[in-house]
Parts: sequence; structure tokens; C-alpha cells
Amino acid sequence: MMQNKKIAVTGGIGSGKSYVCALLREMGYPVFSCDEINRRLWKDQSYRAELAARFPDCVRSGEIGRELLAKKVFSDRTALEKLNAFSHPRIMRALIAEMNRADGVSFAEVPLLFEGGYEPLFDGVIAVRRPAEARIRAVMERDGLSRAQVQARMRKQFPPERLEEKSCLILENEGNVSARLAEILQKLGVK
Repeated sequence: MMQNKKIAVTGGIGSGKSYVCALLREMGYPVFSCDEINRRLWKDQSYRAELAARFPDCVRSGEIGRELLAKKVFSDRTALEKLNAFSHPRIMRALIAEMNRADGVSFAEVPLLFEGGYEPLFDGVIAVRRPAEARIRAVMERDGLSRAQVQARMRKQFPPERLEEKSCLILENEGNVSARLAEILQKLGVK
């Protein structure tokens, strides 16, 4: 087993990344999350001020509104690219720093791994894939979004049908996910 081995867990919205990461935590592995890091960054006043300067039309009462920003970036590709160029490097720097402090094998939930070209930062990648209709239903229920809103977000992500083009191990989120995860960990040489 490699010292300080970093494994990314990725997949589209509603694919089951968080569920897989929860299973990994139950197994005793350190698991980090880009979403958690992003939530911490949002608590930083200077980070929010920089976002507000980049997206002044999303500011209300002197603060950037998350919902306004989400609405903007999911309807405007240029705005999404601008947001990603600002936030992703900061998130990834914090993520890798946290993972570097972990002993042995650690995992990270990285939603936009392929979109950002971050695969080289990791020693392995687990890509979670789930049928589109199951993903749509799960996100509608979890986030209270409409079908159209979920589909718009899905269209902005790496297509799951192209995962075979990537250097990753695909975990099909149907049936016994725990057994499939155990097989993948064995292939990665971490279990």
C-alpha cells in the first residue's frame, strides 16, 4: 500500500457519490469533500467579497446570494466558467492540503473532477454511475428542484456514458453498492 494514497470519488449530480463516501467513512477511511470545503470558503468574508466583485448582479443587501448565483451560472455557460475558474483552484488547493495530512489511503468526493481536469492530482479515481432517471428523481427529492433544473445541471457535467474514456474504475450504483465498492478497493490495492 502506498503512503498517502489519494483516491477521488466522482460522478454526476445524483449519482450516489455521497453514499459511496459514507460507506468509505464507515470502513474507517479518511474522506474529504469539495462541497464541505466550498461551504467553509463561503463563510470567509474575503472569499464572498471576491465573488461579489465578480458577480455584482448576484448581490443583495451587500452580500452575494447563493440562489441568485446558482440561477445565473446554471443558465449562463460563461458565468459558470467564470465561477469555476475562481472557486475550483481554491477548493482543490485546500483539498489536497487536507489529504496530504492524512496517513495512508484517503478519499475525496470531487464532483467536477473530469470537467476541471483534476485527475492527475489523484492516485486513482472511482466514478459512480447511476441511470439518469434515478438521478433526476433523487435530486428532485433531495434538493426540491424541478426536473428541468436537474436536467440543466446534468447537461453541464461530464456525460456518464463517456466514463470508459477516462482512467477510472466505474462503480455502477445499482444493486449491492457495498460489494461493488469492495471489489473496486481491491483493484485499487487499498483493501
